[in-house]
Amino acid sequence: MSNTAQQSQPSKLAPLASVHHAAFRCRDAEQTRWFYEDVLGLPLAAAIINEKVAGLERDIPYLHLFFGLGDGNTIAFFDSPDGATPEQFERAAGFERHVAFLVNTEEELLQWQKRIQAAGVNCHGPTDHGICKSIYMYDPNGLQTEILVRAPNYDRLMAAEQKVALENVRKWNARTRAAKEAKFGAAAIDRRSSQPSPKKK
Repeated sequence: MSNTAQQSQPSKLAPLASVHHAAFRCRDAEQTRWFYEDVLGLPLAAAIINEKVAGLERDIPYLHLFFGLGDGNTIAFFDSPDGATPEQFERAAGFERHVAFLVNTEEELLQWQKRIQAAGVNCHGPTDHGICKSIYMYDPNGLQTEILVRAPNYDRLMAAEQKVALENVRKWNARTRAAKEAKFGAAAIDRRSSQPSPKKK
């Protein structure tokens, strides 16, 4: 199959509808439950105790937590002390990882900020990003947590951004290619999988 045919293939599939869940490691289930249920108001939807890792059949006991969102989807956490280290729960910069939740109005955003601060959680913002306004905090696991409201003209702004998105990717790649090659190597950048290609015999 040609590269062109491979690239066109996904258009024949139903589009991916939404993010069912994003999952992160947590230090402690109850500590995490307090933040997401008591502070952010996300109901605890499930807390499943497993003795093995599904698919790998490895004996690693863990608790899998799910907190419900308004659209029926969830944010999930793994509480597995085996293999956990204190360093995994140090605060990570937003560039490393963060999760963002959506509210409908700026008034709701400010009300959430007051509620979060009243719970003793440091919550800063709102920060105006043009396409949205956001407030920021950290959960007990070092995960940056954001709540945002879209700008009134969000759809128009994003439509304009989409028109130049591919060209901006090309410009950015040209600008940063040499630095990335020096840091990661050309082979790592050029492969189209998370794993290196198998060595030829």
